[in-house]
Amino acid sequence: MVLDNIAIINFKNFAEEQIPLSQGINCFVGDNGAGKTNILDAIHYLSTARSMHTLTDSQCTRHDQDAFIIDGRFLRDDKRKEQIVCSYSKRGGKTLKRNGKEYDKLSEHIGNIPLVVVSPADSALISDSAEERRRYLNKFISQTDRTYLNALIRYNAALQERNKLLKTSPTEDMLLIYDNMLAVAADIIFARRKEMVAKMQPLVERYYAILSEEREAIGLEYRSEMEHTPLLAQLLGARQRDFVNEHTTCGPHRDDMALTIGEYPLRKYGSQGQQKSFLVALKLAEYTLLSEKCNEKPILLLDDLFDKLDMRRVAQLLKLVGGEGFGQICITDCNKHRLERTLGEAGVEYKLFNIDNGTATAL
Repeated sequence: MVLDNIAIINFKNFAEEQIPLSQGINCFVGDNGAGKTNILDAIHYLSTARSMHTLTDSQCTRHDQDAFIIDGRFLRDDKRKEQIVCSYSKRGGKTLKRNGKEYDKLSEHIGNIPLVVVSPADSALISDSAEERRRYLNKFISQTDRTYLNALIRYNAALQERNKLLKTSPTEDMLLIYDNMLAVAADIIFARRKEMVAKMQPLVERYYAILSEEREAIGLEYRSEMEHTPLLAQLLGARQRDFVNEHTTCGPHRDDMALTIGEYPLRKYGSQGQQKSFLVALKLAEYTLLSEKCNEKPILLLDDLFDKLDMRRVAQLLKLVGGEGFGQICITDCNKHRLERTLGEAGVEYKLFNIDNGTATAL
C-alpha cells in the first residue's frame, strides 16, 4: 500500500497543502509545532477516520474554520488505485468516501488502508492501565478481522445496557438475557486476542533482539479469567458483586496483555531504551502480521523517531524497515542533520520535506 499524494485543507495548522510522496521512506523535518506530526495524523485519518491522538474532529479543524478535507490517492500492491476522502464540517459532521462512494458506516472502512503507527504516545501501553492495552489489541485485530470487530461492537453494546440495568432494579430474567449476549461475543473476543498475542510473541522477541542487540528475555502474554472459567459462569458467580458495584465486574473488558523483561514487569524493570525498543518491536510484529493478513504492506508512520532511542538503535530500526519486508514509511524528526546522518549510515534512500508553519517543501 502506497500513498501517492495527499491533499490537506484546513486540517490543524495546514490551510491548503498538497504533498506528493515517495513509495519508500519520506522524512518530515522542522521545528517543534511546525506541523510534522499533523501530516501523519492526516494519513491516520484516511486509514481510520479519526485522529491518532485523543482529539475530536472539531479540534482537528484549523482555527477560525468550520470544516476540513483530507484527500488521499493510494496505489495498492496489486496496482489498483484508491481514492479516500475524509471530510468534516461543524454542521454536517464527518463523511468518508472511497472512490467517490460514501460509507454507510465508518466501521466499514476499518482495514481497507492498513496502517501502523510508532509514536511517543505508545508509552501509555506500558505506563497506563490495562484499558490502553485492550484498546491497542482491539484496533489492531479489527483491521484484519471483521468477525472480531462485529463481536466487539455487540459486546460493548450489551455491556452498556447491562450496566444501565444494574443501576436500577434488574430482574434475573433480564440479566440472563444480557449474560448470554455477552458470553457469545466474549468467546470470539477471547479466542482472537489469545491467538493474536501468541502469534506476536516470537516476532516481538526477534525484532527486539535486532533493535537492542541485548540478550535479556522479554515476554508477551494475554491474561484473562476466561482461560479458566467461561464468561457465563463468571457472570453468575459475580452477581452480588455486580449489584454492589452497579457495573459488570468480569469479562474481556477487564483482560490485560502483560509485557515483561527478564520475567519482571517491563513498566518497573525496563530502562527507557528497553521500554521503547519493546514498543517498537511490538509495532513491527503488528506490521508483519497485518501484512500477512491483508496481503498488502501497511503504511508505517514513525513519529518523533529519536524519542528515547539512541542513534545506534535508530540506525538498526532504519536498516530493518528499509528492507524488502517493509513498504512506504513516513518519519518525523526535529533535527534534519541528525536524521540525514543516521539515514546515511543505514544506507537507505529517502525523500526529505521541510515543514514550516503548515507548509511542506521538498528538499
